[in-house]
Amino acid sequence: MTKAVESELIDGIAIWRMNLVETRNSISDGNMIEELVELAEQAQNNPDVRVVILTGNGPAFSSGGNVKKIRAEMTESDKTPHELARWYREGIQRIPLAFQKLDVPIIAAVNGPAIGAGCDLTCMCDMRIAAESARFAESFVKLGIIPGDGGAWLLPRAVGLAKAAEMAFTGDPINAQEALECGLVSKVVADEDLIDEALKLAKRVAVNPPVSVRMAKQLMREGQNTNLETHLQMAAVMQAVSHRTDDHREAMNSIFEKRKGDYKGR
Repeated sequence: MTKAVESELIDGIAIWRMNLVETRNSISDGNMIEELVELAEQAQNNPDVRVVILTGNGPAFSSGGNVKKIRAEMTESDKTPHELARWYREGIQRIPLAFQKLDVPIIAAVNGPAIGAGCDLTCMCDMRIAAESARFAESFVKLGIIPGDGGAWLLPRAVGLAKAAEMAFTGDPINAQEALECGLVSKVVADEDLIDEALKLAKRVAVNPPVSVRMAKQLMREGQNTNLETHLQMAAVMQAVSHRTDDHREAMNSIFEKRKGDYKGR
């Protein structure tokens, strides 16, 4: 059976490649949901993972939901609205929750179209770079549905409320350059350079003390939902912990000794 997501770990960098090429990496097919959630949980518990790159095999990043399955659900299913809501909660909504709990930074290397839930999947990542062939669409409205995977929470945080509203209410796609201009991605590169550029960025993250990186991500995520006073209290506690890590001492020593730091995640 084809794995929905291929994964490998190289020098602290985990590379996850969505691998359902025949369905353009549809999130609702195969074991895509289960495998993405499992990989996130494994990375969270593996101190050797310092950064993750998420990309797609084939010409697409992800087509989102399988439209044929959505149509079959409409015409053949007798699920009640309550049952459908539970299906979302127990299905695709597990991905944003798993990614939100993951302290390891994730880079989306968007190799092609990221449509619907595929667009939202990029927004679940912390950093995004795009190939020139990439395009993005918050296209749920075209199917008469809404972003059931958290997109209405995620997209405004990535591009601002006005641009997110434009994308969600029209369902129209934007190309890679437009994504760069609105801040959805931080860089656009030639298709053939995408993974190399993602690896360069990942290495810039992985070279730093991993505990500090994980705590910095925690603070940034929590800062989206807490007031300043609460955030500062959290920062004080985390800073106190970081001051007593071996990696902090190693970082300070490496600066004064003019050498690269050798960090162990302790």
